[in-house]
Amino acid sequence: MGGAVVDDEPSGVKAPDGGWGWAVLAGCFVITGFSYAFPKAVSVFFKELIHEFDVGYSDTAWISSILLSMLYGTGPLCSVLVNKFGCRPVMMVGGLFASLGMILASFATNIIQIYLCTGVITGLGLALNFQPSLVMLNRYFSEKRPLANGLAAAGSPVALCCLSPLGQILQYHYGWRGGFLILGGILLNCCACGGLMRPLVPPKKPQELEEGGPTAAEAKTRPKKKLLDFVVFKDRGFLVYTVAASIMVLGLFVPPVFVVSYAKSLGYEDTKSALLLTTLGVVDMFARPICGLIAGVKCVRPKSVYLLSFAMLFNGCTDLIGSQANTYAGLAVFCVFFGMSYGMVGALQFEVLMAIVGTEKFTSAIGLVLLMEAIAVLVGPPGAGRLLDTTHKYMYVFLLAGCEVVLSACVLALGNFFFLRGKKDPGTEMALSTTEMERLNCGKDVGGEGDENLRVTENGRDTGVEGDQRGKQVDEDSEEKPATSL
Repeated sequence: MGGAVVDDEPSGVKAPDGGWGWAVLAGCFVITGFSYAFPKAVSVFFKELIHEFDVGYSDTAWISSILLSMLYGTGPLCSVLVNKFGCRPVMMVGGLFASLGMILASFATNIIQIYLCTGVITGLGLALNFQPSLVMLNRYFSEKRPLANGLAAAGSPVALCCLSPLGQILQYHYGWRGGFLILGGILLNCCACGGLMRPLVPPKKPQELEEGGPTAAEAKTRPKKKLLDFVVFKDRGFLVYTVAASIMVLGLFVPPVFVVSYAKSLGYEDTKSALLLTTLGVVDMFARPICGLIAGVKCVRPKSVYLLSFAMLFNGCTDLIGSQANTYAGLAVFCVFFGMSYGMVGALQFEVLMAIVGTEKFTSAIGLVLLMEAIAVLVGPPGAGRLLDTTHKYMYVFLLAGCEVVLSACVLALGNFFFLRGKKDPGTEMALSTTEMERLNCGKDVGGEGDENLRVTENGRDTGVEGDQRGKQVDEDSEEKPATSL
């Protein structure tokens, strides 16, 4: 019930920017790590699955692909469930699904059952945790939100550095079945993280304190919340962001997938080649919180969209230059710069989306964005693999990825510059204080002579609006979408 309260009226609560929000941040850190790192960590079991079920590597690679497609493609479903039931219940159920999928997969007798259990069920469970955790993080942080997003995003490289070695240890001691069973138990921690997502409760008005709750009239006049709000597609800022993000993910995930194989093709041993991915992950781990800290600087935050555009441009240019590397040292330098740019993009992508649509529309917006990205995620790496099969040169794979990411940076920056200049950032708009809201409500409900002539001071100036008129104006303004800017 508590989750439903805040989900119905998130704009009525001021983000605490601390307190229990740090516990919410810790939960979001763990969930982000599981969501992004788990599809890659499962790949350590592929060799045993190939021998067990007599299948090819391309068949086992579908496990990670299905996991990622469920994580992205079920975005609208997650939005509907969060708007209807609240974040905490959805995450608790998602944690059970994530764990159940891995446990059932440990008893699989063919690869199709692995697809259904690990790919579909566990993928759905992780999706039901990932999106609500970002929604709650957005509600608990406002002024410190860029830093909070950067710290939460750092969960991905940290979890990858932990889960991949853990998977190898589990496979060595217990085989793939025992490893799946233990990982299923570890995923139950998603339920614990869901329990941390305590809903914010708006402060009660004086009249509510006396009567013990909201009046019947207020309950009737409260607008019914849409389960999936497609109004965000009317927002030009959201459209520009969605198009740019969809182009970006076509090439963003390609280099981490192919860099190890690239090193092996140059004649370097497996252990030394795998060290490149570790280097990338360590740099990524530190880049995300540092970038979040920079994005929270007062003079930088209003222009965060251009910072994201720069990060995307940095990432794309790194791919283009890295395509010319033909030595291990060159690939190592590439991984350092790619980790920096990749971490910047990871820290900023959801921060910018939050700034575009605001808290109230974020639940629906992130679901729709993830759905659009799901298509690109399914097309990007396989398309790069097809190009590699045709040309037999990794250089063209990295060039293609770089061009796609550079194009997305241009779309985002130019779209914002030409279509969205001069609009106010919803995250920086000044809201009425709690005291002013209480005075307005008192003036509207009591209706005494003194209250009829109540004047409200806004930004230090007398507006000259009477209490009842100002109360009506506030109600009308609260129904309008705030002006969008990036």
